[in-house]
Amino acid sequence: MHQKNQQYLLRFISVIFLIFADFISSSLSAYVDEQYASCAPLSTTCGPSLEIEYPFWDINRPDYCGHPGFELECQGNSLTLHMQDQIYNVLDINNKSNTLTISKPQFSQGPCPTTKSELTNTTLDFSLFAFTSTSENATLFYDCQRKPDLIAPFSFTCPQSSYDPESSSTFTSPLNFIAIDEKWKVELRKICTIEIDIPVFKTQVSDLVNGHTNINDVVSKGFELKWTIDESQCKSCIGSEGRCGFNHTLSRPICLCDRGVYNTTCAQSNALAGVPMISPGTDEKNPNTNTNTNTKTNTIGVVVGAVTGAILLSLLIFFCQRKYKKIQSTGPLGPPTILTRAFSTTLDPNASSYFGVELLSYSVLEEATDSFNPAKELGAGGFGMVYHGILKDGREVAVKRLYENNNKRAEQFLNEVEILANLRHKNLVNLYGCTSRQSRELLLVYEYVPNGTVADHLHGKNAKLGLLRWPIRLRIATETASALVYLHDSDIIHRDVKTQNILLDKDFSVKVADFGLSRLFPLDVTHISTAPQGTPGYLDPEYHQCYQLTEKSDVYSFGVLLAELISSKPAVDITRRRADINLCNMLISKIQNNTLDEFIDNFLEFQFDLKVKKEIKAVAGLAFQCLQSTRELRPTMKEVLERLCNIKDHEDKIDSPEEVDIPKDYVFMLKDDFSPDSSSIDESSVRTLVPHAGV
Repeated sequence: MHQKNQQYLLRFISVIFLIFADFISSSLSAYVDEQYASCAPLSTTCGPSLEIEYPFWDINRPDYCGHPGFELECQGNSLTLHMQDQIYNVLDINNKSNTLTISKPQFSQGPCPTTKSELTNTTLDFSLFAFTSTSENATLFYDCQRKPDLIAPFSFTCPQSSYDPESSSTFTSPLNFIAIDEKWKVELRKICTIEIDIPVFKTQVSDLVNGHTNINDVVSKGFELKWTIDESQCKSCIGSEGRCGFNHTLSRPICLCDRGVYNTTCAQSNALAGVPMISPGTDEKNPNTNTNTNTKTNTIGVVVGAVTGAILLSLLIFFCQRKYKKIQSTGPLGPPTILTRAFSTTLDPNASSYFGVELLSYSVLEEATDSFNPAKELGAGGFGMVYHGILKDGREVAVKRLYENNNKRAEQFLNEVEILANLRHKNLVNLYGCTSRQSRELLLVYEYVPNGTVADHLHGKNAKLGLLRWPIRLRIATETASALVYLHDSDIIHRDVKTQNILLDKDFSVKVADFGLSRLFPLDVTHISTAPQGTPGYLDPEYHQCYQLTEKSDVYSFGVLLAELISSKPAVDITRRRADINLCNMLISKIQNNTLDEFIDNFLEFQFDLKVKKEIKAVAGLAFQCLQSTRELRPTMKEVLERLCNIKDHEDKIDSPEEVDIPKDYVFMLKDDFSPDSSSIDESSVRTLVPHAGV
């Protein structure tokens, strides 16, 4: 009888094995084919003539069919592009010259929007796009009180319904102008209350001057951009009968083939059965090698694991039937990792913290923020909206509500909790708590810092209050440097140092915030190789070009922050002349041309105070050192902090900018005018750790 039972058991296990093997093999193969098919055809058409090809992709397709930042929405004959929180109408796409023509919807019929709120400067993602030589900036002036004293530039009037002297949301005067020449702009700024810059075609301006067109056509016909990403790999993929795609995990292009996913081109055999995207185990040193070996190994592992599970399940059923016992397995199979601990915490009904951080329920935070009332909004970050709230114990808090459409929000959530949980520094924002990962939403709870950001006070909503005198600005620089030194000593790179992430308390003391992009930096390595992520205008050019993240990347960003503190200008401003869009370029140019005084904010009154003038110029010299394009030439954050302390104590030995020997050709321009206020490239989950020599 015992032998007969064994035969039945073996037959049962064999059947289960065959069923599982066949099911897994066919399912994985079908998944790969589905990716290839879902990105067909190579191009689609919107309306009568707008052809959408990679890197662009229609939002109705999976996101791996196109490059991040190139998503388009087609509705009828209308095609729109979302960029930098603005919407643009796409008028033309030329896939041969890599150019597209776009316009702002509010100007589709001319320069007269319905309300003032529609008047916004054009912001573009200069990590992906650049202006072509066919475009130039025009300035539209509204609510002008009279005609200028000079020969009047081109004027226009808006419909009667567009202005109302008694309304704050509409225009108060029908007198408006468009100006190209700088002398007109200077004159119009004296008599007009509103101005915005809008890119236009140079040919349209020429036709306007010659009387061959009107202002409506000038603004409605838009302007031309060129996309600047490298598409050579895509062409190779298409040449091998593949379809171009993008791996958001590794943040790089891939080739979707009929039998699998490859790095560059479709191989003629051994497709990557069952891998929806390139495996995290991809060999980064040999990017042209497909990942068949790793994937086949993974596939075999999946099949073997599943079959083993089926056998164990069969044995369990068999012995349960024979002995009428419930067999329980106990004990983990290996040491828990950070993520497994986090997951296990969420499953534990008695858990009260993550990594020592208090767990708060969604309902508690919903009540604290008055159901996330829009009136409680403090501002929007890169990964979520921040709300003011008051807990039941009376604590004022800032609650970050991670965006639902952020597919990496769980990773950023855990990253910020893990990093902030063990940090204690007077100039770092405190993390009070968070929700469980099984909560209705992912929420992070910080101490409330009431005085806004440094950006608000330098060039934002609080700039006109004039609260940041020079001693306060120097203290902000010193305290921020102290916080960054502490982070670097803790093997953490902030990676998004900018004035928007420097909070100020009621005494204008610094609280460095927003650690969603920060990285724990392993010991005994010189850098981490990872896709660039952060805010354009602050990004280390070597990090942007070579994908190598080091502590010196924070130093570069801090140099931009110093430039903002002495100038009160934003890090990126497309309304400035082309060479000065990036603030770091402007600073170095002013130093090179011995015109630093033009760069410094007149509000600081440095011309009348020799002590302030000396300190500001010393800080400018330090900023120059931090902004060196070669990271080895930059100081460490410890050296930066020491020098700032010396400047405060009047013991600084740094050369003032006039004494720095700068070659005429030194002023470095970032490639592709990398500029706009906030765009980020998806981070790679694969890191290459480069050991120190001798390790």
